[in-house]
Amino acid sequence: MKTENNELLTVQNISKAYVDAEKTLQVISNLSFSIQSGEVVALMGESGAGKTTLLNLLGLLDTPDTGSIKFHDDDVAKYTEEERAIFRNAKIGFLFQFHHLLSDFSALENAMMPGLIRNDDKKVLAEKASNLLARVGLSKRMTHLPSELSGGEQQRVAMVRALVNDPLLVLADEPTGNLDETNSTQFIDMALQMVRDTGRSFLIATHSSRVSERCDRILRLAHGKIEGI
Repeated sequence: MKTENNELLTVQNISKAYVDAEKTLQVISNLSFSIQSGEVVALMGESGAGKTTLLNLLGLLDTPDTGSIKFHDDDVAKYTEEERAIFRNAKIGFLFQFHHLLSDFSALENAMMPGLIRNDDKKVLAEKASNLLARVGLSKRMTHLPSELSGGEQQRVAMVRALVNDPLLVLADEPTGNLDETNSTQFIDMALQMVRDTGRSFLIATHSSRVSERCDRILRLAHGKIEGI
């Protein structure tokens, strides 16, 4: 377990509600927790507990109604939309249940995409992405389009895309939910090894006890609050 003075992310009293016609749905309610640098944390909870909403808030895809979200004491909840976009691209990696690869681009080009958006040096970026793809067994598949890759291979490309910008935090929303058991196990093996090798923090929303048991800690979300920290 990491030391308490090594906190990457500190969430304090955040709340989020959505209004539909005259009905208000309170999804997150005065929620607080922290994640340390290099920590791998599982986020568990029943469907509808608010896991995806929480990941969207932490990934700066949405803003909380109240509270603060601090990366190294910098409250990103107060950022402007432009500031959030810049921070999100540079400091947050995303993994989803579905890979969301761009169909007209090769595996290598998809893996490079966050760096291309940031206008990184293409040669340096291509070498970095190639090395990461090789680490997940795709050295001979880099020029293939997503349609030419298996589901497990596509998700591995998405994993490399999430890591290519050296993010502070990788957020994963049921990344194995669309994979069979064999591909799921292989993917989690690779994902956990890579984030731990690079010292990244990793928050993974999952229903799988096999996945959560391999994490450093489990956060359980119920009724908009964290239980069992």
